[in-house]
Amino acid sequence: MMELWIPITIGAAFLQNLRSAAQKHLKGVMGTTGATFVRFGFGVPFALGFVCLLHFGFGHPLPAPNLAFFAWAVLGGVGQIVATFLLVHLFSFRNFAVGTAYSRTEPAQAALFGLLFLGERVTAGVLLAIAISVFGVMLISVAHTALSLRTLVTSMFARNALIGLASGTAFGVSAVAYRAASLSLGGPNFIMQAAYTLVVVIVFQTVVMLVWMLSRDRSELGRIAKAWKPALFVGLVGASASFGWFTAMTLQQAAVVKALAQVEMIFTFASSVFFFKERINRLEIAGCVLIVCGILTLIAVG
Repeated sequence: MMELWIPITIGAAFLQNLRSAAQKHLKGVMGTTGATFVRFGFGVPFALGFVCLLHFGFGHPLPAPNLAFFAWAVLGGVGQIVATFLLVHLFSFRNFAVGTAYSRTEPAQAALFGLLFLGERVTAGVLLAIAISVFGVMLISVAHTALSLRTLVTSMFARNALIGLASGTAFGVSAVAYRAASLSLGGPNFIMQAAYTLVVVIVFQTVVMLVWMLSRDRSELGRIAKAWKPALFVGLVGASASFGWFTAMTLQQAAVVKALAQVEMIFTFASSVFFFKERINRLEIAGCVLIVCGILTLIAVG
């Protein structure tokens, strides 16, 4: 029987793809900061709704947070903001593809941080699955550049590559921190622990970004207000995707969840081919095949 975290992760990846597409649309009417903020700010009411539904609708008691929970939640929230900022910063480089490729090393880095922070070990089979899927994603990331595999490796110490690796590091830290935060609650059950963690994290991130905009770019708030309808959609699918991630990472190691989450690239790739009629090349096809192989390997050995 398929483990529960698998369909939850695939569903979260699909919702995150929808959120990313909607955020790209918002980029046309507001800046990067605003488009990033709506992911958190407009997700707060939906995150609160999830907790209220579980508590008042299904009778699940609220968790009792502790100092460790808040420490992990803050670390995860800050890590995700930093990772997103670095990833967005990469797009200011002409040759940002290499950096983006290295940012996709998140699952491998999450495995390392899971070992360092939580003492979690992964099997050789899982490491192989992570390596296969990460390599597939990196191929897709550089598919439209003139790079070869050799130059991809030798370019590791270029500035944009280092920024990409730093982004992957921050994403990896945040994923492990979210798992640690949810597990530190110790109950009442995985679904309420995930929903409660999401609420605390997303409120924290909203406050941090709101303070940033009030002090640096107040005009962005007006642009956000004018686009409140599509922003609500971003908030809904974004909070739903995050709820899925947090739930899956409460049930399974962050590195394993993030490895399966590479399926999002398949959804993105399919959208570009079938909806935008974009042409594909051999590297993209090879990358997709490798991602699928990595996911099948992960499910087989998991």
